[in-house]
Amino acid sequence: MSWGTELWDQFDNLEKHTQWGIDVLEKFIKFVKERTEIELSYAKQLRNLSKKYQPKKNSKEEEEYRYTSARAFLATLNEMNDYAGQHEVISENMTSLITGELTRYVQELKQERKSHFHDGRKAQQHIETCWKQLEASKRRFERDCKEADRAQQYFEKMDADINVTKADVEKARQQAQLRHQMAEDSKAEYSSTLQKFNSEQHDHYYTHIPHIFQKIQEMEERRIVRIGESMKTFAEVDRQVIPIIGKCLDEITKAAESIDHKNDSQLVIEAFKSGFEPPGDVEFEDFTQPMKRTVSESSLSNSRGDGKSEPKFGGKSKGKLWPFIKKNKGAGPEDFSNLPPEQRRKKLQQKVDELNKDIQKEMDQRDALTKMKDVYIKNPQMGDAASVDHRLAELGQNIEKLRLEVQKFEGWLAEVEGRLSMRTEARRQSGLYEAQNTSAVNSCAQDRESPDGSYTEEQSQETEMKVPATDFDDEFDDEEPLPTIGTCKALYTFEGQNEGTISVAEGEMLYVIEEDKGDGWTRIRRNEDEEGYVPTSYVEVYLDKNAKDS
Repeated sequence: MSWGTELWDQFDNLEKHTQWGIDVLEKFIKFVKERTEIELSYAKQLRNLSKKYQPKKNSKEEEEYRYTSARAFLATLNEMNDYAGQHEVISENMTSLITGELTRYVQELKQERKSHFHDGRKAQQHIETCWKQLEASKRRFERDCKEADRAQQYFEKMDADINVTKADVEKARQQAQLRHQMAEDSKAEYSSTLQKFNSEQHDHYYTHIPHIFQKIQEMEERRIVRIGESMKTFAEVDRQVIPIIGKCLDEITKAAESIDHKNDSQLVIEAFKSGFEPPGDVEFEDFTQPMKRTVSESSLSNSRGDGKSEPKFGGKSKGKLWPFIKKNKGAGPEDFSNLPPEQRRKKLQQKVDELNKDIQKEMDQRDALTKMKDVYIKNPQMGDAASVDHRLAELGQNIEKLRLEVQKFEGWLAEVEGRLSMRTEARRQSGLYEAQNTSAVNSCAQDRESPDGSYTEEQSQETEMKVPATDFDDEFDDEEPLPTIGTCKALYTFEGQNEGTISVAEGEMLYVIEEDKGDGWTRIRRNEDEEGYVPTSYVEVYLDKNAKDS
C-alpha cells in the first residue's frame, strides 16, 4: 500500500488532504487549550469558594470551630483547596505535554509538507519541460519533412521542364538534397528527444513521484500517530490526579465521620452554662387574712431553698434573673462579674492560665539572660555583664506584677468556685428533702401541697402539658379522612424521604385516596395512620367504578 503507486496522479488531492490533517491537529490543540483554561478557571473558583468560607482571624467564627462539625467543615474547605490544586496540575500538564509539544510539531510538519510538495512541483515542472521539448522537436521534424517534399517536387518539376536551364535544374536538385538532409537531421533529433522523454517520464512516474509521495505518506502517518498519542496523554493527565483527588475525597469523608454530636452537645453546655439553678416555687400569699402582709419576693430572685436571698453577683439587683439580663456591649469589668457564675469561672480560669504562661515566658527569658551574664563574667571579652542587669531588673518587675495579677484572679476564682460548691450542696440537700416528703405529698391528693404550702412542680407541669395536648387533639379530630377511590399495586420500590411522601415496596397493595392531578403524583394510604404521595409511574392504579362515574 503506497501512495506513490496507488495515487501517482492525485497530486492536488494529496495536497488538500495533508492540509486538512494539519487543520485537524490545530483544532485539537485549540480544544486542549480551551480545556486548560476551563480547568484554571474552575480551580480559581474553587479556591475563591474555599477562601470565602474560611473563618476570619480574630473573629467570633474562630470560636465556633471548636465544635467537631465546624472543624469537619473547615477540613472540607482545606481539602477543596487541594482539590482545586489538582485541576491546576491538569492544566499545567496539558499545556506542557500537549499544547506546547503539538504547537512545535505543527510548525515542523508545515515546513516538511512544504518541502515535499515543492519537490513534487519541481518534478512536475521538469517532466512538463521535457514534454514541451519533445513537442517542439516533433513539430520541427514535421515541418522539415514537408519542406523536403516540396523541394523534391519542385526539383522533379524543373527537371521535367525542357525550357528550364540546366543551371536552374541543378540548383533545384541541390535545394531538394539540402531539405532532405534537414529532414533527416530533424528525424534523428526527434527520435533522440523522444527516447529521452520516455526515459524521463518513466523515472518521473516510477521513481521520483513514488519517492516524494512515499515521504508525504510517512509524514501523514506520523501526524496520525502523534495526534493519537496526544489523545492518550490527554486522558493520562486526568488519570494521574485521580488518586490524589480520591485522597481529598477520603479526607472529607474522614472529617465527616469525625463529627461527634455528643461532644458538640457537651461543648454547648460548657459554653453557655450559667451556674444558676432553676427558680423555685412561688409562695402562696393569703389576702383573706386581715393582717399586715409583707410583699413576698418571687422565685425569680430566690433560690430553691429556705427562701434566703442569694449573694449578689457582679452588683446585679435582686429582682433579676440571669437568662433575661442583656449583655453589656462595652468592655466588662476586670473580674468578669457581669457573667453568670459558671461562665465567670471559665473566664477567670482562662485568665489565670494565660498569666501563668506569661510568667513562664518571662522566667525563661530571665534564666537565659542569667546564663548569658555568667558567661560574660567568666569571659569578659565576650561582652559586658553589666549590660544585661537593666533587662534582668525589668524581667523581675514584670514577673512580680504578673504574680500579683495571678493572685488577684485566683482569689476571684476561689470565691466563685466556693459559691458554686455551696449551690451544688444546697441543691443536693433539697433533692433529699423532696424525696423524703414524696409520700406525704402524694397522700394529700385533695390539695397537693408541698410542706412549704405551695403546689409541687411536677403536678403543675403535668397539668400544663395535658391542656394543650387535649386542645390539639380535639382540633384535628374534626377532620375526616379522605374516602378510598380504588386500589393500586407498587410496580417499583420507592423511598419516600421528602415531606408528604410515603415509602412503598415493590408488589405492595395500597389504597388510592386521590388521583394524579397532572403533577405526576398519586395520593395513597396504607392504613389509618400512614398516607402520602408516590410517583404515579411507580404504581398501577385500579379505580372503583363508582369513583369513575362520580
